[in-house]
Amino acid sequence: MNNREKKTVSKMLRIYCRFKHGQRSALCPECRRLEDYAYRRLEHCKFGEDKMPCQECTVHCYKPEYREQIRVVMRYAGQRMLFFHPVDAIRHLWETKFRKRK
Repeated sequence: MNNREKKTVSKMLRIYCRFKHGQRSALCPECRRLEDYAYRRLEHCKFGEDKMPCQECTVHCYKPEYREQIRVVMRYAGQRMLFFHPVDAIRHLWETKFRKRK
C-alpha cells in the first residue's frame, strides 16, 4: 500500500541527507527515524490508495515535531527531485494538479 509514496519519501530523504548531513550510502540515524515514521503514517493512512498529498490533507496524522521535519525535507528535496528523479517529480506534479480538478 502506498509503495510509490514510500519510494518518493525515501528518495527525498536521501537527497536531503546527502546534502545536509553528508551521507552518501545510507541515511543518518535522524533521517532513518523520520523515514520509519513516515512509512508507519503511510501504512495507517485512513484514506488508503485514494489519499491526497499530505500538504492538502484535512487530517494531520504526523506529530508536530515530525510534521515540521518532513516539511523541511520536502521543501529542500522537492525542488531537487526534478534533477535527481525527473519522472517521479513530473508524475507528482501531474497527479497533484489532476486531483485538485476533481
